[in-house]
Amino acid sequence: EPPDTPNDFSCQTQDMRIVTCTWSQGEDTYLYGRHSTKYTLYEEFSKKRVPCTVSCSEQCSCSWDIGQQRICNITVTAENPLGKKTATDVFDVTHRIYPTAPFQLWEECTDTEITLYLKHRIKGIELFCQTEVLQPNGKVELRNSSDTHLRYASITLGGLQPYTEYTTRVHCGAAKHFWRWSEWSEVQTIRTKEATPSGKLDIWREITPVQGGRNVTVFWKQASSFRANGRSISFEVTWEKVEDGSKPETISFSSVYNSTRISIDNHSYRISIMAKNSVNYSLPSVMIIPRATGNSRKTLFCTFLGTKELKEEEVNGTDDGIFISWEPRDMYDSYIIDWCNFPMLQPCDLQWKRFGPNTSSALINSAAFVPGVRYNFHIYGSVANTASLLEKKTGYLRELPPLLDPVVEKVELSFNAVTLSWDSYPTNESQPGFVRGYHVYVSPIQEDCSLKGSKKHVLPDDSVLCKYTIENPEEKRYTVKHLLSNTKYKLVVKAYTGGGETPIVDFIYIDTTFNSSMLYLLVLLVIVPSLVAAICHWKMKW
Repeated sequence: EPPDTPNDFSCQTQDMRIVTCTWSQGEDTYLYGRHSTKYTLYEEFSKKRVPCTVSCSEQCSCSWDIGQQRICNITVTAENPLGKKTATDVFDVTHRIYPTAPFQLWEECTDTEITLYLKHRIKGIELFCQTEVLQPNGKVELRNSSDTHLRYASITLGGLQPYTEYTTRVHCGAAKHFWRWSEWSEVQTIRTKEATPSGKLDIWREITPVQGGRNVTVFWKQASSFRANGRSISFEVTWEKVEDGSKPETISFSSVYNSTRISIDNHSYRISIMAKNSVNYSLPSVMIIPRATGNSRKTLFCTFLGTKELKEEEVNGTDDGIFISWEPRDMYDSYIIDWCNFPMLQPCDLQWKRFGPNTSSALINSAAFVPGVRYNFHIYGSVANTASLLEKKTGYLRELPPLLDPVVEKVELSFNAVTLSWDSYPTNESQPGFVRGYHVYVSPIQEDCSLKGSKKHVLPDDSVLCKYTIENPEEKRYTVKHLLSNTKYKLVVKAYTGGGETPIVDFIYIDTTFNSSMLYLLVLLVIVPSLVAAICHWKMKW
């Protein structure tokens, strides 16, 4: 077949002297050896054949020195024994500049800027450069330089984060007659310098009344707006009385710590925490511990929290967390919810979250939350760095059935009733769900359920029980009536939660007593008349 027309034929230069033209070969002609397609290049203005050697692989190319010539008219001819095809490119060399990749000489940086100093090999041509910046979050940003450059370039990247690694590379193109970007320079990883920590720490406290004062456990963590801005960071905790301006006390901690316990008396105290790096301190985070009044431990506790003793409200869990809502108050500028990730342990891993003044509900979630554990939540309102307890909530991520059945500690029998008691059964946070009440199951051994006031309950093996429901979890005594005298029964007491109850496994067995009143009636109605008749009959014989 004859050759295809050379496709995508174009020429460019990297140094204003050596021009390289490239093109694609097209389809296979199926001619090989001395009959294969040959390429020649011709410069129309000078009427000369271009002195270059063509090489072809994925693309064909040919390079030569144009000397001082600036305007070129190049024709490439593809020829084999079956025909020939041509393509032409007319160009100004200064419009076809494809620069070599710039190379970096050095860099300078401050806490928020990086300046790159670069060099390229084209003399007398102004270049426009573009920098690719890989951010710490993985986002890639392209920044264009505001200036044009000759042989040397300095590119300043501003608006960066202190003490942060950035990965950069640069490519350039002709500023006046842009043709193509150069290849990228080598990648450079540069860290900005340290700066004063920005933002404030998020701080909280846990107050425990003790004889003559209070123990305050102070916690801190880095808020979303906080940045350490340095290689190493430490924390400084300071506390002082609010009223008399006594000398502050200060303790410093390394970066591995996030809490400390301090002892204070019953005066009002101001506690502040700052982060520190090699440059300076952050702004202080401040909280006020109000003055305590009263003598009893309970009074102290309520005074510390700024409220009377509050009743806990039950809340429900979801697949995503535990939903908490509260009544908003206009006087507070923020709300805080705290809870323990591991409420049965000490320390319990106290956690807290802050919310704005217009928020009145939140979904609290934690990787530590598991079904069957009761979590207690305290909701505080904060104003002027002073927090007051507003509400208490308690709930489970998901309730589970009780682990243990109530132990019947006392059984009182009569001929037609039985009273069961299980006073020591706990209904507190040790349970894997809120105990909602109890079910008492009763059945005679050889009969189906027919007891008055009960509901029929069928077991998996199709046996039938009589089911009584007690809806008060603190009512731990129940009397089953309308039983038959001198009869054997089996019974079981089950506690139930929002997660249900466990399957019935073990029963207790009882025998109702003989009905003595029935015996007395039998004596009156049968035996006594019979005895009288026998005496009368005896007298008649005499």
